[in-house]
Amino acid sequence: MEVKDRFEALLAKMSSDPSHLGDLNVVYQFNFAGNEDGVYQLKISDKQVEFVEEKRFEPQITLEMSEDNFLNLIKGDLNPTMAYMSGKLKVRGDLSLALKLHGLLKKYQ
Repeated sequence: MEVKDRFEALLAKMSSDPSHLGDLNVVYQFNFAGNEDGVYQLKISDKQVEFVEEKRFEPQITLEMSEDNFLNLIKGDLNPTMAYMSGKLKVRGDLSLALKLHGLLKKYQ
């Protein structure tokens, strides 16, 4: 499954059940290297979610990784802490937002 498909599936799950989003207001930016090079953003605001394939919003946190590592992260096959410590995941911004994202991904798997 491609990165875009995973984002759209995640967006659909979050939109249909926004209860886990709480009062989160954040823009996550994902910079990917590999077959699907590019910038993707996930904006969560007022229990609404939006996904764009460009840098449209000012991100509070940027995650850099390969698309394969992202897909493994979404599936729960890659521990984000280990990915970060081994250099497979680079984070710029508020690290606590990365932990919140991990919690959301687990709830919406």
